[in-house]
Amino acid sequence: MHHLIEGVARFRRDVFPAKAELFAGLATRHRPSTLFIGCSDARVPPELITQCEPGELFVVRTAGNLVPAHAPGAADAVAAGVEYAVAVLEVRDLVVCGHSGCGAMTALAEEHDLTAVPAVADWLRHADAARSRAGLGTGRAPTPPAPDRAALLDRLVRENVRAQLANLATHPSVARAVANGTLTTHGWVYDIATGTVTDLTASGAATDPTAPATDTDAAADPTAPATPPAAA
Repeated sequence: MHHLIEGVARFRRDVFPAKAELFAGLATRHRPSTLFIGCSDARVPPELITQCEPGELFVVRTAGNLVPAHAPGAADAVAAGVEYAVAVLEVRDLVVCGHSGCGAMTALAEEHDLTAVPAVADWLRHADAARSRAGLGTGRAPTPPAPDRAALLDRLVRENVRAQLANLATHPSVARAVANGTLTTHGWVYDIATGTVTDLTASGAATDPTAPATDTDAAADPTAPATPPAAA
């Protein structure tokens, strides 16, 4: 706890004065542009990864970046956060961000015994569709070799992001905003060891959104300037 108190002191002394004007504006204005749904894992800090300033992201973090499908009459914090960000704050983008080495996905991929943590086991049922997408059956399975386990976990992490985007599409506020063209959804996977982010929803293929455009990208972009013809 002592290091947290020291951190607050450093913030007040070194950080806040330099951003005093920003915080003064934020005191009366809350207009984030993006709803960022990430894992609760302490190694995945949204603002640090995206280099966003305070006020730019509306963040919802859950174990395994799971989002329950819409259930009429059922109130939960995730649904409330999504609805508020989309319907009230009118964010323009929605990102679901999975990550490498996810503990929730590891538990599912390796069929961990979760009887001692029943709340966790119940929560992870929201990843059932991801398990199916990744080709995982029900019940205990023989533990595969390490390379196969790594590949399985990577596949499950990716399919879980896609499954949670599908769950989000069942939420009325999200469905309306997407249909109206006011909201765009994105599926990301963050690699902790390399710092790279893969966009699973870019043009239907997994790409690095931070990578420079290639000649192929330019050719596929209808707004790119035409290449002048070669001289005769």
